[in-house]
Parts: sequence; C-alpha cells; structure tokens
Amino acid sequence: MQFPAAVESGKKIYFASDLHLGVPTREKSLVREKLFVQWLDEISKDAQCIFILGDLFDFWFEYKQVVPKGFVRVLGKLAELRDKNIPIYFFSGNHDQWMKNYFTEEMGIPIFNKEVQFVCNSKKFMLGHGDGLGPGDYKYKVIKKIFHARVFRWLFARLHPNFAIWIGKKWSYNNRFLNGEVREKFLGEEKEWLIGYAREKLKEEQIDYFIFGHRHLAIDYSLNEKSRYINLGDWLRFFSYATFDGKNLELKYYQK
Repeated sequence: MQFPAAVESGKKIYFASDLHLGVPTREKSLVREKLFVQWLDEISKDAQCIFILGDLFDFWFEYKQVVPKGFVRVLGKLAELRDKNIPIYFFSGNHDQWMKNYFTEEMGIPIFNKEVQFVCNSKKFMLGHGDGLGPGDYKYKVIKKIFHARVFRWLFARLHPNFAIWIGKKWSYNNRFLNGEVREKFLGEEKEWLIGYAREKLKEEQIDYFIFGHRHLAIDYSLNEKSRYINLGDWLRFFSYATFDGKNLELKYYQK
C-alpha cells in the first residue's frame, strides 16, 4: 500500500487522532465511538484515504490469539471502508503502541511505529503521533524505550489477558488527563515541543506540513511562509480532524 502521490479530483485526504476509546467509562466511550463511526461513514463518500495518527484506543495489546474486548463498531466500520478499497494508514500512539499485525492481517491496514514523510501534490508531509519528539521529557522517552523492547513485550504477554489488560487499562488511565478536570493549554512557541521539533527539522530540509496528534490541542500554527504545524486535537473535547484536497490543508471540527 503506497501513500498517495496526488489527490484525485473531488477527493480528500483525512487525518484524525486521539479518540482514547475505552475511557473514562464504557458508556461515554461508546458515545464517542458511535460518533466517530458516523464521521467515517460520512467521509467515505469523498475520502481518497484516511490517516489515523494514534491513540484510537486508550489501551491496546495484541496476544498471538487474543485482542482486547470491545470496539466492534469502529473495527467493523474500518473493515467496511477497506472492503470499499479506501486506504487507511494507522500510526501507533503511546496508548496503542503495542499494535502488532492484527489490523494488517484482518483489514489490510498497515501500522507505522514512527514518523513518516511523503510527497503529495508537490507538498511534503511529515506525519506521526508526536510522542517522544522534540527536546525534554526524558523520563517518558526512557519509559517508551522500555515499553518498545521485545523482552518487555514478551514478559507482558506471559500474563493472563484478564490480568494484563486490567493492568494496562489502569496504567493508561492514570497517566492521562481524561476525566475532564485537566485541560491542555497552548504553552507558547518556546515551550511547545512539537513546534521545536518541527523547527529543527526545517533546518535540515523543507517540509510543508507537520501533522501530529498526542497533544490534545487543535493547533494550526505557521512555522514560516511555507510550513505549517497541525495538531489534530482529539475526540474527547474538540472532535477535530484535518483534510487535504490537493491544494488546501484545513483543520476542522465535526458538528455533533
């Protein structure tokens, strides 16, 4: 499956991230899941392809023969779109970093575990979830390396799924501000690490669009006259996404 080199007439490329399905309660998660499925159904009419940039789930771990219970609506809709030959690309986030091959084998959705660049309509894109990029946050970067280590995955897989997934969900929930009491705020250019990361990359090469998730803020930020940083926000507070029609990249909000 190749990235699109050009947007077809009347089509769009869609980008979304950070649904964190599964929290804070099954009931509230189900409302978001149904809404996202509704959005997927609507955009299928003109979607050339869809990029999901991580944290679709608040926790995900694949055993050889077992995947987490639930999420049948969104999984079914993704499978339906793939059966209609709409390409879908999934970038794992820090909450679903243990994606393996289930999506690829069952639905033909490739999984990417790091940032990717591609050119479409002569515009260079850099896409990724965004966690662990830029300066600082060394504690998290160490933890991420540990979690990505094969030996850690092997050891975790030795636990019974009932116990392991319970631990994973508890750890995941306790490490995100998903209860509505804490709201992310724009910290300013100097403290926004993804802006810092983008500026460093621009010293090496010209990139027109940096598109990330993870930050839980819907951000459209001009880096210079030619480059922009888009953060996709989330589907917890903003219900935001981005589109590219071959000429314009836009950050949008789904009307519930």
